[in-house]
Amino acid sequence: MKTQYSPKTVSVPDPTLYLQWGNGIPSATNTAALLLVAVSLTACGGKGVEVEHRQAEQQAEQRNQEASQRQAEMRDAAKVEMARVAAPMQMSSNGAVMGMSIAPMPRDYAAIPLAQNKFEQQVQNGIMVAGEIPVSTFSIDVDTGSYATLRRMLREGRLPEKGTVRVEEMLNYFAYDYPLPAKNAAPFSVTTELAPSPYNDDMMLLRIGLKGYDLPKSQLGASNLVFLLDVSGSMASVDKLPLLQTALKLLTAQLSAHDKVSIVVYAGAAGVVLDGASGNDTQTLIYALEQLSAGGSTNGGQGITQAYQLAKKHFIPNGINRVILATDGDFNVGVTDFDDLIALIEKEKDHGIGLTTLGFGLGNYNDQLMEQLADKGNGNYAYIDTLNEARKVLVDELSSTLFTIAKDVKVQVEFNPALVSEYRLIGYENRALAREDFNNDKVDAGEIGAGHTVTALYELRYVEAGNRMNDKLRYGVDAQTGQEKYSREEIAFLKLRYKLPEQTQSQLLSYPIRLDQSVKQLEQASDDFRFAAAVAGLGQLLNGSHYLHQFDYAQLSQLARSALGDDPFGYRHEFVQLMETAAAIEQSNQLPIKKTFDGSDKSFPPQDKRYGEPMRDKSNPRNERLQ
Repeated sequence: MKTQYSPKTVSVPDPTLYLQWGNGIPSATNTAALLLVAVSLTACGGKGVEVEHRQAEQQAEQRNQEASQRQAEMRDAAKVEMARVAAPMQMSSNGAVMGMSIAPMPRDYAAIPLAQNKFEQQVQNGIMVAGEIPVSTFSIDVDTGSYATLRRMLREGRLPEKGTVRVEEMLNYFAYDYPLPAKNAAPFSVTTELAPSPYNDDMMLLRIGLKGYDLPKSQLGASNLVFLLDVSGSMASVDKLPLLQTALKLLTAQLSAHDKVSIVVYAGAAGVVLDGASGNDTQTLIYALEQLSAGGSTNGGQGITQAYQLAKKHFIPNGINRVILATDGDFNVGVTDFDDLIALIEKEKDHGIGLTTLGFGLGNYNDQLMEQLADKGNGNYAYIDTLNEARKVLVDELSSTLFTIAKDVKVQVEFNPALVSEYRLIGYENRALAREDFNNDKVDAGEIGAGHTVTALYELRYVEAGNRMNDKLRYGVDAQTGQEKYSREEIAFLKLRYKLPEQTQSQLLSYPIRLDQSVKQLEQASDDFRFAAAVAGLGQLLNGSHYLHQFDYAQLSQLARSALGDDPFGYRHEFVQLMETAAAIEQSNQLPIKKTFDGSDKSFPPQDKRYGEPMRDKSNPRNERLQ
């Protein structure tokens, strides 16, 4: 049964900017061609053409091998650099780029090895004994990056490393049919729902849902946006800088004359490309984005400093002031100390300038850094793997991405030990707060944007269910005597704290969660409840959770397919496909690798029966090397 609650209560650089890029490296093909030209000229001087031609072939092949080895070493070390023509960027008075000369992206760019990705492993929340630790406290989270990176991995035929999937970001990727808050009430509504758990037969599942009030794009007000863009060499592949350029074109198309846009790029050095251009100057914005190209190493720290300087220069009182950081990886040159970056971001956040992070590509990707920077900057973190995802984040959900309606939102649940013996919070591991942090307004927490939904799930066991994971306490109040202070109607008491964007003092909301809210069968729960349970179930399976005793991929599939509900954008149907892909990969990973062929003792590939050698291509009797 679903219950809704309605509360009563830096100086700007010179306009002429020069950026220096890494040294050019000739390809193996160019080296071989130059060598052949030299040999041909020598042959014309009198040596035997056939001998010289043979020598040229041998030398060219040797050079090719050396060049190939060199390129492989560079790719493995993530040191691929691009030849680029250093050219000044002249800016007009309104900040538009007047001229650039930029070398094209290389066609043979290879991604940095996947092993260099950084995904933090989470320690799963354990089962808490309500009689010992009745209170659970955490900060809300509206990030979605973990789901999008998971989607990319599954589409590439890979499973994420166990423990690295943030279940809350999977849950909050999807919208749920929570009611909008009442007018003149809190900026978000609160809904709870209680039903049997699909993960364990003798447990219940409690869903807590928040829904922020919606705001049309036309009512967002003026925006001061600074795009901080990574244009280092690793951004050259098509799923990075080209996708980023198209994504930001979608965003700028939503802006008006009241908005200001600045662009800061960073690689070996940082520089200003646009300085406060008008949001409706479409030609200038598109031209500036199209002229960007990738090259050099990554100096993110310097870029962040310049971006915040521009954000302060064009600050709009009572407007949206936000830096949007877009990158594919780590900051590896310049100011890289994490504490220094966090201190800068938190200081500017207090001055009204938020930070949103957008991730692109894989290879040298630092998921942990992207998530934490957005957390400290009062923003959200999204991973852009497709143009559809760019549209979802920067067009369909633009209001929630840019406009904060409540900040430092905290959730605290007190469970009633007379009715609840044990509980565990699913996800939110890196958002956990101490019990005393709930009432401390100096402790930072998450933000809700306009139209955002936030979902949290608790799995709990009633006292009479038995089969406890923990032994009963020897000492304490005997529930059978009735000598207790606990209600027999409430299983838990839910409290939330939040601040309005311009306020420093929090406000409190509180709601009892009653035993009679629950339904007896999981099938009686809402589609949203069952779909959220399926999403969290996939996250737990991928993380290798040992708390799922009666749940596998077959049950997951049945649960998800029964709860698709209204799916106008197809996100839930896409989830079903990803779920099936994960199940197939998991199954294939468990198959033993056969080292024999046709059940015999013969090795694979098979040996030639007559000569005991590998079988040759019969269409190539001379076994010549195929080029």
